[in-house]
Amino acid sequence: MHRSEDHRTFSASGESGIEGSGEQPASEVWARVKRRLRAELGEDIFASWFGRLELDTVVDGCAYLTVPTRFLKSWIESHYADRVLTLYRAEANDVERVNIGVRNSLGREAAPARRVSEPSRPTASIALPGASPEGDAKSFLASLPEPRGEASDLGGAPLDARLTFESFIIGRSNALAHAAADRVAQSPNGQAIYNPLYLHAGVGLGKTHLLHAIGHAVRAQGRRVIYLTADRFMYGFVASLKAQTSLAFKERLRGIDLLIIDDVQFIQGKQIQQEFGHTLNSLIDSGRQIVVAADRPPGDLESLDERVRSRLAGGLVVEVGALDEALRASILTTRIEALRQIHPTFEVGPSVVSYVARTITANGRDLEGAVNRLLAHATLTGSGITLETAESAIRDLVRNREPKRVKIEDIQKLVASRYNVSRSDILSERRTAAVVRPRQIAMYLSKVLTLRSLPEIGRRFGGRDHTTVLHAVRKIEKAIGEDHTLSDEVELLKRMLQE
Repeated sequence: MHRSEDHRTFSASGESGIEGSGEQPASEVWARVKRRLRAELGEDIFASWFGRLELDTVVDGCAYLTVPTRFLKSWIESHYADRVLTLYRAEANDVERVNIGVRNSLGREAAPARRVSEPSRPTASIALPGASPEGDAKSFLASLPEPRGEASDLGGAPLDARLTFESFIIGRSNALAHAAADRVAQSPNGQAIYNPLYLHAGVGLGKTHLLHAIGHAVRAQGRRVIYLTADRFMYGFVASLKAQTSLAFKERLRGIDLLIIDDVQFIQGKQIQQEFGHTLNSLIDSGRQIVVAADRPPGDLESLDERVRSRLAGGLVVEVGALDEALRASILTTRIEALRQIHPTFEVGPSVVSYVARTITANGRDLEGAVNRLLAHATLTGSGITLETAESAIRDLVRNREPKRVKIEDIQKLVASRYNVSRSDILSERRTAAVVRPRQIAMYLSKVLTLRSLPEIGRRFGGRDHTTVLHAVRKIEKAIGEDHTLSDEVELLKRMLQE
């Protein structure tokens, strides 16, 4: 019997192979190796990639390590295999190879000895014995959700047939984004415009709808399109590294007419970000169109490489704004009319539509959920939809609706205007009473109204230390408890920012 093909070794001598059994416990050595990894790579990288790397056993000079997922295994093999082996040998010079496998899918059966005639492979090689690199890449990508329809062989996600320009409802908050998307989709082949087009918005506001609509329109012109979520881009790149086919991967990716990347804020890893940056540069320089979506502007993607952020910001950046009440009513009416084609007795009066549009303010997905609840009530009870039944049906959506996404920049602008100082004053080193109190209030509001950490808030306030932010937050919290006028003032600022 053989060990699973998910187990593979990295040899200090240049050979990769599988050895026999015969355990030699080495938990203390492995603990020292992990300490070396943490010290050399830093806590963030160690926690992300090595926190769940465990020692299984050491057999005949081979240290068998395991991780819980294939993606984690592929990443470590592609980026850190040599380093792990070097540090292991520094602690135990009898270890000549490191083998990384996936837990719960590996046996401990002995493997046959390597044939003498088999040529050695370089240390960085991750090809499987007896399997071609291309075959291994296919097996890796096969573990991902299977693409449907016209999905690309790069593992691209399929385009949703429902998400077209025709089904997109235009309002004041999304008109500019729709116009830019339509212009990009209709631009003549080879004449990229607004490159890249960068759309950003909160959840459920229509940015993904526009991405799919662009893809459908361009593909209908016979041009080559690939739509990728950030995780599919990362998986495809790691798979190509694993299979030693990264050059072919890059060439295929850069040979298309339109690249669409959704949720770009999730792209992680230095090497993957570098490749993403190279892909952007290559496509833009060759006149190919790129469309990107994220949940925030390029400048706010602090985990993304600065050069990539700069490249993304160099195109047209458009925010898809929050849905206003008129647009919410239009979305509700359109959805109700579509359902009436299937359920002719489904009637929702204008007063109910107005109530739901006024009450559900978070995003389009909540509006969809509200209509589905009204339909369920009508079809399951057989009674009409009244204001009372609508209120009962959507109660959970009202209680759990998401607050408006508040930006630190908006907080700074509002507080500065309210206290008759400039935003630059708030960001400056000035310590006069007229500036310090507004600055502390702005820091306090940034802490309670955003998900930003104290260090992030400090950076947004002129590069201040997180302890300064913490001091400001505590001081305003104490002042609010003692000064009712200040408390009312801060509550008013909160409401103004959240409306």
